Amino acid sequence: MQKDIHPDYHMINVTMTNGTVFQTRSTWGKEGDTLNLDIDPTTHPAWTGGDQKLMDRGGRVSRFKDKFKGFA
Repeated sequence: MQKDIHPDYHMINVTMTNGTVFQTRSTWGKEGDTLNLDIDPTTHPAWTGGDQKLMDRGGRVSRFKDKFKGFA
């Protein structure tokens, strides 16, 4: 087995958007660093089931729906 090929796992603090802090092992940063999340499971619509809106830019969605309207 080769030495020094594996990443250095160490404990870091993770701060979620609501201020909650937890510790986890990671290769990010250095021992004791704090990772501040911009998006996390407590706020992202994919996890919260929030309202998702489909943007129709340039009529792409309309063209797609028209093209495949008879497809079952």
